Amino acid sequence: MAQNFHSNSQLPSDMSTAISRTAKPSSEFYSIFSEEEVLGIIDALEFSREIPLKYSYKGRGAKIWDDFYLKYIIPKWYRKSSVEIDLLNNNFQYLNGNIQNGKKVNIIDVGAGNSYPIKKFIWRLNKLGKVNKYIALDISEELLNLSRSNVRKWFPLVEFISSTIDIENSCIPKILWQNQANFEIDDTAKIFLHLGVTIGNHQNRDRVLKNFRDSMGKNDFLVFTNETGSNSEWDGKVRGGCNYHVEEIYGWVKNNIGIKSEDCELVRKYDLKTDSIVANMKLHHHYIINFSYMGIDKNIEISEGEEITIWRHHKYEMPKLLEEIERCGLKLVHYNTDKYKSHIMVICKVASN
Repeated sequence: MAQNFHSNSQLPSDMSTAISRTAKPSSEFYSIFSEEEVLGIIDALEFSREIPLKYSYKGRGAKIWDDFYLKYIIPKWYRKSSVEIDLLNNNFQYLNGNIQNGKKVNIIDVGAGNSYPIKKFIWRLNKLGKVNKYIALDISEELLNLSRSNVRKWFPLVEFISSTIDIENSCIPKILWQNQANFEIDDTAKIFLHLGVTIGNHQNRDRVLKNFRDSMGKNDFLVFTNETGSNSEWDGKVRGGCNYHVEEIYGWVKNNIGIKSEDCELVRKYDLKTDSIVANMKLHHHYIINFSYMGIDKNIEISEGEEITIWRHHKYEMPKLLEEIERCGLKLVHYNTDKYKSHIMVICKVASN
């Protein structure tokens, strides 16, 4: 049932004379997001001044990400390597060597996107006859459609399963790898992938890692990637996702929330509170964002000069990474960095009780 909010009927005294501008999310906005997601965006805006990055992969945002990936990340004749693909290749021997002899694995790709990073990895495992199922999970149905098209083209004989999931809010349903013939849980070992340095984008990394831990069995692996280093030593230069992807997200957010381009600017900086590099939308005028849809009636006031975070990334230094993993009931069993030591691939298992 829809949750009802009452609009703010009175402005604080210091705003009562301010000239407010009203933004109303577009019809596209309400068509993209479920009621639960709209309420999640309202909550994040009101209490954290943030539109979580995960929501930007839905609707047209899926094409924005796919275009960014194909243009700047996927290997080409003039750029023959990808950090992500190279790290998976470098860690293949460890993962393959720790699969029990004669056993197959289910590959569960959380935040699968267009599935390009796992293409060579699955090809190598499949050549050895070790792939049981490939399960693509993402918050974006549009990205799952891309994943399905790609994987079925590359590996027509591999069983493909997909489902929408927000790993920040829920564990992974075991029914996804359940044996449909007799409805028994398949005890095949699983490799959970969380690539694309996505762990550093989450608002609540602990919750994500705990949800992975609660989805895993004792023989399963969690594999994730991220950048390494100190966030506070950021040199102010925008690169990669902080440059190209952020620009597109900024335009996407403005259009869907209804804030005029001349009323805001894009600001990138180091945020001490979250120890992350962030991209924020800074408002030049006092705004009221009016959410009104299917029983939702809520005004969010953003003062002139306030900033709304639309993109974030947290790097890890190794001691902090270990602390976070262990705090969430996981144990590090293997890791590998790229040749520049700027990115890391981490392999975890469930910690013994």
